[in-house]
Amino acid sequence: QAAMDRFRSRIRPFILRRTKELVAADLPAKQEQVLEVALTPAHQKIYDTWLQRERQAILGLVDDFDRNRVAIFSALTRLRQLSLDAALVDEAYEEVGSAKLDALIEHLVELSAEGHRALVFSQFTSFLKRARTRLEAEGLTCRYLDGSTRRRGDEIDAFKAGDGDAFLISLKAGGVGLTLTEADYVFVLDPWWNPAAEAQAVDRAHRIGQQRPVLVYRLVSQGT
Repeated sequence: QAAMDRFRSRIRPFILRRTKELVAADLPAKQEQVLEVALTPAHQKIYDTWLQRERQAILGLVDDFDRNRVAIFSALTRLRQLSLDAALVDEAYEEVGSAKLDALIEHLVELSAEGHRALVFSQFTSFLKRARTRLEAEGLTCRYLDGSTRRRGDEIDAFKAGDGDAFLISLKAGGVGLTLTEADYVFVLDPWWNPAAEAQAVDRAHRIGQQRPVLVYRLVSQGT
């Protein structure tokens, strides 16, 4: 503690920490809402089956967590994917569908008709690509950005210029460094391990220059 106090006293003349609330007090309101989505019976049955399998596997690994860390987090990641779309872990489940994608499409179709635009975040690029396919099938236009996007600037500029009802962005690729105040709705399709990363993603729209209230939906699958 003494060392920390000395450190703080030395950097205090040079570093000023200001919160967003202080520097952007005139920003429009931001409202956040958790949107619970019920899985279909078929999807829920698949999830519960995998849950029991993964639970038994993990219970045999946690006694030596450090050695089995990768296997444990892999199991948790599979369950996270299953709560989005069972086809992400096994293409045999393609016909089961995704209640989250259904909910997303329903909202975006309505918002587009009202002149609103949205940012859509997920940590799984495979799920974002499925979302893009569904959106385009519904006649909606979208821009796309993940870590493999080569013409990143073109996608951003196109959305800023008005091309795209929605901007699909991977959480890691677009969580920081972007200002996308052209959108006033944000959808977070799956919770990230670190809530601060989610907050940074949401703030791509809620930044200086935003003129409209921002509404954030966090989609959570019930029973997962």
